[in-house]
Amino acid sequence: MKLLFDQNLSSDLVRRLSDLFPESTHVKNLGMMKSEDEVIWAYARENGFTVVSKDSDFQQRSLLLGAPPKVIWLRVGNCPTDRIERLLRDYSVELHTFERDELQSLLALS
Repeated sequence: MKLLFDQNLSSDLVRRLSDLFPESTHVKNLGMMKSEDEVIWAYARENGFTVVSKDSDFQQRSLLLGAPPKVIWLRVGNCPTDRIERLLRDYSVELHTFERDELQSLLALS
């Protein structure tokens, strides 16, 4: 599972979660920090990424357009990166199941 972390999340998550999601990246690593959501969406779709964001815009886009790409919507508000890491680790089995489910396009975690 390849995660693409949105700009509202720490780029440090790529390193911290590399044992579970080794092919993941952050929009910062792609030079896309200022890119519009549709550009990030297209990149994720074309390159097999699942978008991870706290932004409800990706949630809405997922409901409107479906997958690909799939979206993991983190409904956690402002919180430390440690909490985001722990949430993704705690739900890693569910995340991998979500990836394989062809009928689901959105997974909300809180």
